[in-house]
Amino acid sequence: MTEQIQTQAETPIPVPAETLIPAPDLAPEKPEKPKKSRRPLLWGIARWTAAVLVLGGVGAGTAMGITAMERTDVPGLATESDGRWDYPRLARPALPEGVMRPYTEGNDGEIHHADLRQLLLPAPAGATVDPKLKGGWVGFDSYLALLAEKDRGEVKEFMAESTLRHVAARGWTMPDGTATRIHLLRFSSVAFAEAFKDEIVGEVTDGGRLPLGVEEAEFDAATQDVVVPYLSLYTYKETEPYGPEQTRWTYIQAGDTLAVVTQTRKGGALTVPFQQTVALQAQLLG
Repeated sequence: MTEQIQTQAETPIPVPAETLIPAPDLAPEKPEKPKKSRRPLLWGIARWTAAVLVLGGVGAGTAMGITAMERTDVPGLATESDGRWDYPRLARPALPEGVMRPYTEGNDGEIHHADLRQLLLPAPAGATVDPKLKGGWVGFDSYLALLAEKDRGEVKEFMAESTLRHVAARGWTMPDGTATRIHLLRFSSVAFAEAFKDEIVGEVTDGGRLPLGVEEAEFDAATQDVVVPYLSLYTYKETEPYGPEQTRWTYIQAGDTLAVVTQTRKGGALTVPFQQTVALQAQLLG
C-alpha cells in the first residue's frame, strides 16, 4: 500500500467490520450528537442489527482497526490484491465555526456546510485524472453529459424549476480502463434534492434517464452492504448483453446533496472497486 494522505479532519467515518470492502481509516474528531433519521435506509438495516447487538462495543473498535491493517494482516485477505484501489487516507473537512454537520442536533435541514469540493472522493493511486473534472466547480451540463441525449432536455427543464446551488465533480481512469465520474449536486434544501432524486430514480425503473450508451438497466446489489446512517443508495447496472463497455452507477441521497457515482469499463465494470468507491464517497457525505 502506498503512504496514506491525511486531509484536515474532524469526525471519524466508521466502516462496519462486516462490510465486504473495508475503507481506509479516518482521523478522529470531537463527536457530535446525532439526531434521529427521518428516512429509513434503503438496504441492510435488518441484516446488520443482529451483528451489532452481538458485537456491542467491540464492533466499533474492530471496524476502525481493520481499516488500518494491511491486506496481509486481515484473516482471509492475505493476498497481493483483492481488487481494491489504493485511496489516500480520508477525512471529512473542517467546518466553519458555529455550524453543525448534517444529521446532528441543530442542523435539522441536513445541510452540508463544508466546501462541496472537499467532500469529493479523491482519485486513487495510479489514476489518470480527467482534466475537465479535477475536483472543482462545474456546470450542470457536465452532469447532463452523462445522460443519453434524448433525456437531457427534459432533465434540464426539470432543473429549471429547482434550486440547484452548486455542482462539483471529479473523474479519473485507472490502468485497466475503468473510468470513474463523481458528481455532487447540492440543492438549497433536502426537499429539492429528494425531488430531483425521485425524478431520476423513477424514470430509471421505466427505462429512462439512463447513462449515455446504456440501452437497458437493472437493479444492482453490489452496494447492498454499504450502510451509512441517514443516507440512501440507489444502484443500477447495464444489463447483459451490453456492448464493448458496461456501466454501473449509484445515486447517493445525502440531505441537501445528491451524489452520482458512475463507473464504466470495457468487458464489464468490476464489483470490488465500484463498491469501494461508492462506500467511501457515501461516508464522506455522512
